[in-house]
Amino acid sequence: MLELFNYTFFQHALLGSLFASIACGIIGTYIVTRRLVFISGGITHASFGGIGIGLYTGISPLLSAAIFSVLSAFGVEWLSKQKDMREDSAIAVFWTFGMAIGIIFSFLSPNFTPDLSAFLFGNILTITMADIGMLIGLSLLLIGFFTCFLNPIIYIAFDREYARSQRIPVRLFEYILMMFIALTIVACLRMIGIVLVISLLTLPQMTANLFTHSFKKIIWLSIGIGYIGCLGGLVLSYQLQVPSGAAIIFFSILVYVFCNVGKSLYLCKRTH
Repeated sequence: MLELFNYTFFQHALLGSLFASIACGIIGTYIVTRRLVFISGGITHASFGGIGIGLYTGISPLLSAAIFSVLSAFGVEWLSKQKDMREDSAIAVFWTFGMAIGIIFSFLSPNFTPDLSAFLFGNILTITMADIGMLIGLSLLLIGFFTCFLNPIIYIAFDREYARSQRIPVRLFEYILMMFIALTIVACLRMIGIVLVISLLTLPQMTANLFTHSFKKIIWLSIGIGYIGCLGGLVLSYQLQVPSGAAIIFFSILVYVFCNVGKSLYLCKRTH
């Protein structure tokens, strides 16, 4: 088992897991608190449109996915604020449009590749130093932004009207945070894949929320729990010879169930 640490691909996986946990721990706390899980799911699936366009045009699929995801995030944010459009309908429009565009351009691509499964289901063991560099850059941006504007972000996450009364530019912050959500999703695509990436943005926060309701503490706990989930998933993937993305999410769910049951038993014992 210890010989795994001698392999470069596993060292890359450990580094990628760490910075993915930091990025997802920070922005995921905003997603869960603001109840944007469904929107984030829509952006995740819309990003497939960017991957398809990237494969068709020959540019980096991750770059085109990033651009497409950010534009989709802005589109959902703008369309959901229109009086004649419900939020869930706006999400459905971009969700299905992105998937349709992705499938069409993938099949029209002259260099159609079976690597599509890597984007759909992820494979953390294939991430490169360039992918890790992207995750490091995104993590540093998120740390800087949340450190400078933590209080306005908390106000917006819990009560937008109160935030407006404090003269906080709510719409501007919402668009910036939607951009960060889209970029975090794309940065984690190689690691977890389109199908499962939303879990990395919600499961650690759900687990952390069992122990605290403090926004700051949820961020810190989510980062730690997310990294534990990644490490456990990597070991499980190695032992069972199954895809690492699915193993990470499966292990994260086990952590959540274990913590939930443990907390329930503890509270039950205290009441008796």
